[in-house]
Amino acid sequence: MNAFHKIINAEKPVLIDFYAIWCGPCQMLSPVLKQVKDNLGERISIIKIDVDKNQDIAASYQIKGVPTMMLFQNGKQLWRQSGVLSKDEIIRIIIEKSN
Repeated sequence: MNAFHKIINAEKPVLIDFYAIWCGPCQMLSPVLKQVKDNLGERISIIKIDVDKNQDIAASYQIKGVPTMMLFQNGKQLWRQSGVLSKDEIIRIIIEKSN
């Protein structure tokens, strides 16, 4: 859990992707997030968290469905949404919400 807090307290925006291996939409989101990272490069960190292996973190953020994306910066949650979004939507949200 402490490593997670260290990650979300970064100055750089961090997009957390809560996913599960068995989840079809999660598998669809994975290449989209790779494109987001390719597009934004060092402006963003993208971390994938398997909810089955990290149940304590998933529970502490009340992750009920996967995929759920959360955007953090300096320890603050800036945005949260469940489901699959397009690369352009995710990039727009990251740029809009982070400073």
